[in-house]
Amino acid sequence: MSESRNRVLRVLVVLLTIACVGLFLIPAFVIRPFRYQSTSALALAIRVKWMAPALTAVACAIVLALCLSLWRSASRMARAGLVAAMVLSVASAVMTRLNYFEWMFRPIQAAGFIAASDAHFSDKEMVMAVHIGPDARAYPIRQMAYHHILNDTVGGEPIVVTY
Repeated sequence: MSESRNRVLRVLVVLLTIACVGLFLIPAFVIRPFRYQSTSALALAIRVKWMAPALTAVACAIVLALCLSLWRSASRMARAGLVAAMVLSVASAVMTRLNYFEWMFRPIQAAGFIAASDAHFSDKEMVMAVHIGPDARAYPIRQMAYHHILNDTVGGEPIVVTY
């Protein structure tokens, strides 16, 4: 193979590897707890999350094929780069198929409550309130924004609190 062809293939490997990693990281970066998420950024992240498994599979297959074709003519340092590209591409392809948002936004297993007189919130703190029969609960939005879901019992009724 000519050196100019190898150079083009190496650039293609780098670009496809960056694409694989980007397809995994864009949704993870945009959909983070306690960060502002604009409507357009959220729409982009969801679209990318939906398309990423197929796109990373194709890109990963191409990266693997290109790396194998470049392997014989590659120096030891270049081979290390090829291995890194393959590992990053495969890892990204795997991660796009997992629901890593469950790792970021874990449900609250057992809620802990304190008396209203012991709760100290700033004037700007928002809460969701539930009142059923004699029982009342307040769930801080800041906590719910991270966990998103909580199973609880209020006034003897099982409820699901979500945000």
